[in-house]
Amino acid sequence: MQGNAVFRHAVVKLAETAHASLSRAGLTGGDVDWLIPHQANLRIIEATAERMQVPLDRVILTVQDHGNTSAASIPLAMSVGQERGQIRQGDLIVTEAIGGGLAWGSAVLRW
Repeated sequence: MQGNAVFRHAVVKLAETAHASLSRAGLTGGDVDWLIPHQANLRIIEATAERMQVPLDRVILTVQDHGNTSAASIPLAMSVGQERGQIRQGDLIVTEAIGGGLAWGSAVLRW
């Protein structure tokens, strides 16, 4: 496996899919209250947020506490963000993930 190439691929595709979902909703990165990414790797999360121009203080992070929980990482991060009082009713959330086979996707939702 070529780690650097996989890292770059993940960052590019995660940012692209998030931008595409936002665009379809008529929104931009500046409209995002919270980015809730797949919690696979802190470096990927940081680089994707930077590429999306979303500051890290608007990213829900749990990877440091739970590790990569695979498909459960986004709902787990949502739960933690709500418990912390970060996510509030009406907030605009972008989720994005990349997984096995390097498939990726995103969603925009209003909490």
